[in-house]
Amino acid sequence: MYRALQQMTKATVIDEKVLNDCLNEITRALLKADVNLELVKIMTMNIKKIVNLDKLADGHDKRKIIQHAIFDELCKMLDTGKPSFTPKKGKPSVVMFVGLQGPGKTTSCTKYASYYQKKGWKPALVCADTFLAGAFDQLKQNATKAKIPFYGRNENCDLIIIDTSGRHQQEASLFEEMRQLKEATQPDLVIFVMDSSIGQAAFIQAQAFNRKCSSCAVTATKSPVIFLGTGEHVHEFEVFDVKPFVSRLLGMGDMSGFLNKIQEVMPSEEHQLELFQKIAEGTFTLAMMREQYQNVLNVGPLSEFYSMLPGLNAAKIKRYMTIMDSMTNEELDSKDPNNLIKESRIMRIARGSGRSMQDVKDMFDDYKRSAKIMKGMKISSRGMNAQQLSQMVPPQMLRQMGGLQNLMRQMGSSKDMKGMLKGKRK
Repeated sequence: MYRALQQMTKATVIDEKVLNDCLNEITRALLKADVNLELVKIMTMNIKKIVNLDKLADGHDKRKIIQHAIFDELCKMLDTGKPSFTPKKGKPSVVMFVGLQGPGKTTSCTKYASYYQKKGWKPALVCADTFLAGAFDQLKQNATKAKIPFYGRNENCDLIIIDTSGRHQQEASLFEEMRQLKEATQPDLVIFVMDSSIGQAAFIQAQAFNRKCSSCAVTATKSPVIFLGTGEHVHEFEVFDVKPFVSRLLGMGDMSGFLNKIQEVMPSEEHQLELFQKIAEGTFTLAMMREQYQNVLNVGPLSEFYSMLPGLNAAKIKRYMTIMDSMTNEELDSKDPNNLIKESRIMRIARGSGRSMQDVKDMFDDYKRSAKIMKGMKISSRGMNAQQLSQMVPPQMLRQMGGLQNLMRQMGSSKDMKGMLKGKRK
């Protein structure tokens, strides 16, 4: 889909043929992903109604109108408009996980518990899987690893998470067990865990679960999608937010998600303030650049991170980190390392890091560009303005993210960046 928008953006003249080519490319991508044909048809028809090229007056940006129409229709396809249940601190909440065998239900229980534990809740995990051999041991192992109580009201837990047996639609006895379990525990929320790769088969399974157990986790049943598992590890778990998700799907990035991810791995508020102050004064050293690269690596899966901020190169960051590991503290902390490091030293750094001299020179060139931007910004106490922000982002990335206005809007949805843009600091 990203390629479809890219080709449309590069077109010299936006006419009916360009629009149709773009929609055909998106249609093929959705059908290849096993999206329901009727849903795709409705989406395409709605976009064509919104984007009436014949009636558009001169001066309108047709590219942006098409892009926004596609974005809005994809959001409508995924958004039920219903708010999802959120547990309240201090008040015991029961959440029951149901689903098929194999999509990671037990792991999702642990991820869900870990997510809320970081936000101040006291979760506990309960194994109610009497069908799968070893289910109890698996959940207990996950809970111990994530430092989450393996159920106990004695611990005054306020979020009880129940892991149930994996089921198939045809297994009537297991569905009956699930119904009885729901009646006994009276859960505040029932979450259906599914594998995104099963395509349209998910609709049939979701309907079956919904009939038996009012499931609250699948858009096909007009229930909100609430979380996405992005990997096997406990931290590879994120809240499902329609607009950022579609934005990444279209290759436009997700600046608010990027900033929130970075916020999770920043050491402390004091350290952030110190770093911000240095940048505001126009100071930017190799050590600071290395620290930011390390934060990037700490965020999690690089493929997920780069989908939030397109235009970055994972291999380049790893290469630069290796080079900087072969440098001295004096070189990294120097405000002008280019004068400190001569040709002979570049050769030794290249040899020590196992990289070429050209790689080392490329890193210094990128550092010079970054330092020039930082030193030229001199952020005032009133905060960062749009012009300063546009200087920080490469033109190609800015175009890819839908222009400066879209970037500012995405950044504005992050609480921490709101303060930075307005000049407010904690």
